[in-house]
Amino acid sequence: MSYGMKFNTAATSRILINAQFINPMPLHVFNVPVILVDPQSTQSARQCGMMACTNRAAATLACRTGNNSGFGVGAYVASRSAKYGRLAESNSYQCGPPGRWLATDTRTAIAARDATLTSQLPAGKSARDASRERISAIDAKHTSSQTASLLLRDRHARQHTYLRISLTERCNLRCIYCMPEDGATLTPSPELLTAQEVQRLATLFVKNGVEKIRLTGGEPTIRRDLEDIIGSLNELRSMGLRSIGMTSNGLALARRLPRLVDQGLSHLNLSLDTFDPFKFELLTRRPGGGLDAVLKTLDVAQKLVSAGAGMQCIKINVVMLKGVNDSKEEIKSFIDYTRDHNVVVRFIEYMPFDGNRWQTSKLVPYQDLLAVIREMYGDFERLEDEANDTSKGWRVPGYKGRVGFITSMTDHFCNSCNRLRITADGNMKVCLFGNAEVSLRDIMRGTGPNGQATDEELLKVIGAAVGRKHAKHAGMSGPAELAQQKNRPMIHIGG
Repeated sequence: MSYGMKFNTAATSRILINAQFINPMPLHVFNVPVILVDPQSTQSARQCGMMACTNRAAATLACRTGNNSGFGVGAYVASRSAKYGRLAESNSYQCGPPGRWLATDTRTAIAARDATLTSQLPAGKSARDASRERISAIDAKHTSSQTASLLLRDRHARQHTYLRISLTERCNLRCIYCMPEDGATLTPSPELLTAQEVQRLATLFVKNGVEKIRLTGGEPTIRRDLEDIIGSLNELRSMGLRSIGMTSNGLALARRLPRLVDQGLSHLNLSLDTFDPFKFELLTRRPGGGLDAVLKTLDVAQKLVSAGAGMQCIKINVVMLKGVNDSKEEIKSFIDYTRDHNVVVRFIEYMPFDGNRWQTSKLVPYQDLLAVIREMYGDFERLEDEANDTSKGWRVPGYKGRVGFITSMTDHFCNSCNRLRITADGNMKVCLFGNAEVSLRDIMRGTGPNGQATDEELLKVIGAAVGRKHAKHAGMSGPAELAQQKNRPMIHIGG
């Protein structure tokens, strides 16, 4: 969809477009934020504009589409010019087909600002042409998200663009925070999603706005068809998929990693909770170690990044356990690793899942950990986080790498959650901590013509599940209640 607009921005600090089939996302025109919203209200465009103008010194442009014949019904500007100190209105707009408008006049324009903007344009190019080109570029970038907004937007206005798919429940380690001590009953192989089913679901989600996919487990390298799965996902980049990531323990990955990167893998998270060989055995319940194999994978991954081979980012996930790996020496070993290595070390608060015997006494709160690090590194500095980032970013100035903190228990980030999960047996989870699930596998295999559901049937179920998502932590109040919640072991959910 394209927007043909020409408007002056002298007193404008925000622009609101109220249009059919368009959904909230930040755009910019001449450095002015543009917010696209759904026209669920029957209020007039002028009322929408006046309501959006919460800052009385700001100007708001409210446009809405016309009837099905393709003609617009009008648009209004509600603004208050800082220069004149009064509200002004204008409805002199030429409206084209739904989704496209051309403003022909605004009374709130200040000629001086127009002149400034014009002087910044390339020779021979009008402001309207520059505006159209800029908006067209934004349209191309956000096409998939616009299509998806109603389906993957929950009732709290969170747009879900990140999908995590577990490929297996099996693992070659038995980490104490993931696998119950007495083991876990694993789903029989015929009941796990096939590579074709993974691809079908991934395609549906990408067509509806998902931009990032992460493969998890269990341990994804257990799947012999991992290369084929990643290669198939890579074909979705033309539909809007921007990154393909994987979370792995790295134990059996070093040899396969170059091939996986060739197939399209761009982001790698390695689970590594200690650099101490003895504690590695303790945490993973693996006699005979395996730390050297993980470190070899880490080295191979960094060489692939340096070579520009397609690997873009490496993160090390460290689950912090009080009394196990929270000593100053352990913490310092990870911070120091970022001095010469371009990786992100992420300290993760211990989270409760079935069978991992979670206790508050084992939790290392973010603020406590931060205080220890600041004591050792006085110039430890906060970084600006990306939108929807689960990690709070920090770094030691001059170090190549960064440090992050995932604070699910003490300072949740539910307000900006954009993640959905599909378990290895095909269940969709809208919240990591919730026990509400819906089986997409059963729907694909058990209904519709020839025993298979149509894409439309799947999308209805997916949309309904997203719509039921709670505001935070599956509707629970805090860590104590989360610990009492009956949930799957982490190895069944997918890390």
